[in-house]
Amino acid sequence: MASAVLPDAYGRGDPSNGALSLPIKGMTCASCAARVERALNAAPGVRTAVVNLATERAQVTFSGVPDPQAVADAVVKAGYALAEENSALTIHGMTCASCVGRVEKALRQLPGVVQADVNLATERVQVRHLAGVVSLGQLAGAIEKAGYRAHPVMDAHAGAEDQQAARRETEAAGLRRSLWLAAVLGLPVFVLEMGSHLVPSVHHWVMHTLGQQTSWYLQFALATLVLLGPGLRFFRAGVPALLRGGPDMNSLVSLGTSAAYAYSVVATFAPQVLPPGTANVYFEAAVVIVALILLGRTLEARAKGRTSQAIKRLVGLQPRTARVERDGASVEIPLGQVVAGDVVSVRPGEKVPVDGEVVEGASWVDESMITGEPAPVSKGVGARVVGGTLNRTGAFRFRVTRVGADTVLAQIIRLVEQAQGSKLPIQALVDKVTLWFVPAVMAAAALTFVAWLVFGPSPALTFALVNAVAVLIIACPCAMGLATPTSIMVGTGRAAELGVLFRKGEALQALRDVSVVALDKTGTLTKGHPELTDLVPAAGFDHDRVLALVAAVESRSEHPVAEAIVAAATRHGLAVGAAEGFDATPGFGVTATVDGQQVAVGADRFMARLGLDASVFLPVAQRLGAEGKSPLYAAIDGRLAAIIAVADPIRDTTPEAIKALHALGLRVAMITGDNAATAAAIARQLGIDDVAAEVLPDGKVAALKRFRADGARVAFVGDGINDAPALAEADVGLAIGTGTDVAIEAADVVLMAGDLRGVVNAIALSRSTLRNIKQNLFWAFAYNAVLIPVAAGVLYPFNGTLMSPVFAAAAMAVSSIFVLVNALRLKRFRAPLARAPY
Repeated sequence: MASAVLPDAYGRGDPSNGALSLPIKGMTCASCAARVERALNAAPGVRTAVVNLATERAQVTFSGVPDPQAVADAVVKAGYALAEENSALTIHGMTCASCVGRVEKALRQLPGVVQADVNLATERVQVRHLAGVVSLGQLAGAIEKAGYRAHPVMDAHAGAEDQQAARRETEAAGLRRSLWLAAVLGLPVFVLEMGSHLVPSVHHWVMHTLGQQTSWYLQFALATLVLLGPGLRFFRAGVPALLRGGPDMNSLVSLGTSAAYAYSVVATFAPQVLPPGTANVYFEAAVVIVALILLGRTLEARAKGRTSQAIKRLVGLQPRTARVERDGASVEIPLGQVVAGDVVSVRPGEKVPVDGEVVEGASWVDESMITGEPAPVSKGVGARVVGGTLNRTGAFRFRVTRVGADTVLAQIIRLVEQAQGSKLPIQALVDKVTLWFVPAVMAAAALTFVAWLVFGPSPALTFALVNAVAVLIIACPCAMGLATPTSIMVGTGRAAELGVLFRKGEALQALRDVSVVALDKTGTLTKGHPELTDLVPAAGFDHDRVLALVAAVESRSEHPVAEAIVAAATRHGLAVGAAEGFDATPGFGVTATVDGQQVAVGADRFMARLGLDASVFLPVAQRLGAEGKSPLYAAIDGRLAAIIAVADPIRDTTPEAIKALHALGLRVAMITGDNAATAAAIARQLGIDDVAAEVLPDGKVAALKRFRADGARVAFVGDGINDAPALAEADVGLAIGTGTDVAIEAADVVLMAGDLRGVVNAIALSRSTLRNIKQNLFWAFAYNAVLIPVAAGVLYPFNGTLMSPVFAAAAMAVSSIFVLVNALRLKRFRAPLARAPY
């Protein structure tokens, strides 16, 4: 089974490996994402670049020698910024101030490093660098190249995730402050202007106390503060984008508010230049638009934070410290200082800090956070434990086998991040539309202005201005840009909670379309190792005594069937005696003497050779054959003693899972190396629709091609060890994970819990997620298709309906919030086969 190599300690991608994950700052709508993506794809050496508005990240792969600085420059040239991160490293070997200068110089020469400050006293360096452009490994490498040793100070994952969470919280706090300031300054403007129009008493009060001109002066002052204060963010981003010929949502807001503001300024200070009857002010439209859009973005930021909660929960599973044995004493140290080979102690109720193998003690460990399986798992000496899981009852010590990026939890986080940052095929149409959406809206606004100015009623200029501003404000590419990625984020996060990991986001869409689920038998339908399933003694023989004698004979054999019989005796607590005179007859059976009794074990033909008639067990043998089991017989002191069956047993959850797959409208097929009769018996027992029997490992691909001969899309489920070709050939490959190595390179989906219920849940979640995406896209497109014409005034000739820019801003904010809230409904997805604790 191939292991995934996580790029660096933060799991963010190492450009030396040909992949890069960049956090982008300043994107506010889908056209922003499309513009950044286009700029990145045009950068030297970039093979593919995918920008996700919801995660605010760009996934970049290179065709040749990676040039991260060129990628960073492309982002900046497009008018956006890369987020910065702070990394801390401990340095060993510095002795004087010249060492400090040497280390700082080495670090500052790395592309992407903004600042490096070394503290000789603490032997640490604080590095400020562009997030994603330089990794911790590169920083440490530069220090080592300068002649010193270094290792990261902070936790492998929590540091980067905490920094990103802190950055988002800072942005959200800034939005909240801007929103409150805009609301406080804008409310008097709204009351003075709209109150005068809507409430006669307010109009009377304004005219007799302030006067109209003074009211306008006051509105001008407050509106100016709003636009130059909380509203300045829209101009800082929108105007440069407009000048570059790539307008975005900020450009629309900037144009709309500045048009309303400029017209109002002229009406206030130079009304004589306007046509008679058109000297009206729209300061309230400008300030309310700013306030409402800030409200929408504040709510968006909160909702976006909720979409990434799955990653936060995964990161939060790992404790920050571990109790490690050092120099004969137990000391608590930061997790980043734990190394492979350390012995760690875990008490009841504590979390397992990293991956390892139990060397002393026993306990029950809750692994539901990793596998989705709620039943605690027994752990004893030799058992493997996974970092992030919860120790329930006993105490134990374990030897660390994996730390940092190599742990199961780190790999899960990486897989979820990759899936959340991917782009589904359904997004292609959205990208094409959003790239041209903002310029099209600006053209529509200009056309609206001209049409009303030429054909509109008096005062035509006022109608033209108001309706053009409404068109600019109501258009919302944000909703279209968020429709797909937010659903992917929430869906893949919920899948991880259920023990289903989508290695490739595309599988989320492909899985919905499968019509046939092909299952490898061994290890998928079955437990993957033989067990004693039946032992029926003949009259006069005791079950346990026969089992003990047969196990004593089989203990001399290394055959898997023999191991299964010995294991069964051990589970029953039976004393297994010593076998003497052991003799094996190939193709027939074995004999030996145990405690003075002659014992023979073998097939029916062996019993016949010994002169024994096995027909007394014919009904039992027929039943075992119908169940796909091959019977063996035991004879003791020349008498037929029992019929025995050893088989790879069907998992307890398999029948339920296959029934659920049928309920989803899917055909179920089985691929096995068993003979046709045995395979047919298992298929009948489980209700499997199609069977490919006597298939050698290299014949599974051909079997899959046969299943899809009629155009069906096929998902293949295997154990990920010897099924790589079939997993790669299938339309969707699902690998049954073991809970200790989740990165199965050939598979598209990894099922952590190790049984078929995960397949059912994965398919059901895929369908729910795609349905959610379609709902989002429908409402996002329908919103714009319906409301932009309404804002332009298309209904005015029929019923006199016009849309105020204020209501347009409110509608625009609502559209994005609707998409995000709809996506968050996936957090409540209920698995069709919810696992019972016991």
